[in-house]
Amino acid sequence: MTRYFLGIDTGATKSHALIADDCGRAVSLGVGGPGNWESIGWEGTRATLDAIISQAAANAGIKRHQIEAFGFGLAGYDWPEDLPPHVEIIHSLGIEAPYQIVNDAFIGLLAGASQGWGVAVAAGTSCNCYGRNRQGDVGRVGGASGWFGEYAGSSELVARAIHGVAKEWSMRGPRTKLTPTFVAAAGAADVVDLLGGLMRSRYYLGADCAPLVFEVAAQGDEVALELVRWAAQELAALAIGVIKQLALEASDLEVVLSGSFYNGSPMIKELMAETIHNLAPRAQLVRLNAPPVVGGVILAMEQVGLDTISLRPFLAETTMKLMAQKGFTS
Repeated sequence: MTRYFLGIDTGATKSHALIADDCGRAVSLGVGGPGNWESIGWEGTRATLDAIISQAAANAGIKRHQIEAFGFGLAGYDWPEDLPPHVEIIHSLGIEAPYQIVNDAFIGLLAGASQGWGVAVAAGTSCNCYGRNRQGDVGRVGGASGWFGEYAGSSELVARAIHGVAKEWSMRGPRTKLTPTFVAAAGAADVVDLLGGLMRSRYYLGADCAPLVFEVAAQGDEVALELVRWAAQELAALAIGVIKQLALEASDLEVVLSGSFYNGSPMIKELMAETIHNLAPRAQLVRLNAPPVVGGVILAMEQVGLDTISLRPFLAETTMKLMAQKGFTS
């Protein structure tokens, strides 16, 4: 009899539920809105999980109780105190099968690491980093961005770019093409209007302006180039911390790069590799080539002891085909 496994990936803007069978074939998908309790509240998280699980089960033509195990990669699950309310939500959904809850950054590692261990550096709007060694020990950073000095995603890059614009205006720093670029992006009259408008909340430059920083860097602007270098070094520092935690310095680990931030410039990966190799010369940096929700299914399969190493390539392949057929993106 076919066994079914369900993986979850919730985020700040969208959430996915994926059902696969015990051969690693992706069967059905559920898609919903944000699932992070920090932004939508606990009841919002429960509603999102219920909706995407129900959608995936209905699309697979099965009932929820027929699912063998669940793997939850949940944004906002960061500290031990976050576990009880998440467990309460899961039990309220009538889930009685084995399950595991992890941070959503961790399932990126499971989706991208060919041997099921290594380090994953997630960088999108913000950033996070998790790792696992061969023995199953887990390393991590706080996932709190600027609060804990953990950089850099798109939000932090844009914030630093605004610093560069302000420094040029006050003559504390060099000239930069970021100034006219951001003036135009905000629809401001000039740099004074831009800076005043940012302070008085007439204008807002957020994470979606990060591509502009990469574009200016590609034109050779030194201020923007230095920002890209800074971002790469900060992301590498996250990986280095987790590598040290797990004593992986001498191993042939994979460092999985997940998230849209890496699309900005090839310099990010190149400079990260250079920095990481100073500590872990055998490390291999790889881009995540599968939707992160694949890692949720792998987590579910691990609960019953399936050979996820051999199943992962087919699971990734069939998931990407399923998403393409449905018109969804990861």
